[in-house]
Amino acid sequence: MSDSMPGPDRPVQEPEQAPDPAAPAPLGVPRMPTGNAEVDALLERLADADHLAADGHLEVYEDVHRGLRDALTALDARPHDPSHNHRS
Repeated sequence: MSDSMPGPDRPVQEPEQAPDPAAPAPLGVPRMPTGNAEVDALLERLADADHLAADGHLEVYEDVHRGLRDALTALDARPHDPSHNHRS
């Protein structure tokens, strides 16, 4: 038996398949930390979309948008501190 022939000690190797261009792939968009743990967690959630087909992105985007909107609303609900007056 030849060394190049498959046998009991040599499994048949399947030819490598080309990657599917329609398969989900990370976009490679960097996400910079904001310093706010809640916001940073929401931005990290965007990475979940990297592994989903396009029809699954909407749920992730809506979830992140809702969380960011809630975080901004919470800022408005905080008691006003007159020492942080930003007007000149």
